[in-house]
This record gives sequence, structure tokens and C-alpha cells, in this order.
Amino acid sequence: MRVLIRSTNPIRLSFLQALLKDAGIEAVLLDQHISAVEGGIGAFPQRLAVRSEDAVAAERILRDAGEAEGP
Repeated sequence: MRVLIRSTNPIRLSFLQALLKDAGIEAVLLDQHISAVEGGIGAFPQRLAVRSEDAVAAERILRDAGEAEGP
């Protein structure tokens, strides 16, 4: 698995997950349970991850949408 995005914004994460799904790339949200346990105050970011073999295509999709992290 390759983590693409870390965010405390569930709307952004949902949008990005849908964007990748539309491109045929399955993405999973990691750390959803810790986020729920802490009461949804946004102290712990969730991570959006894809399979390693989909990472390059997924990063390109996010970059084209203006949503990529990092350099």
C-alpha cells in the first residue's frame, strides 16, 4: 500500500476517494477508527492509500486535480 494523502478533512478524503474510483483505482481510508474514537475533533489525520502498483497513476490523477501532496 502507498499512502497518497493525509488529511483531517473527511469531505476532501471522500472526494479524492471518489475521484480515484472513477478512474478505476481502489483507494482505502486508513485510521478511520482512531478518528472516530477521538470524537471527530480532527486531531488525528486519516490516510488515503492505494495499492503500490496503482500509486503512479493515482498520484498523476491527484496532481491533475490539484490535490497532490508534497513537491
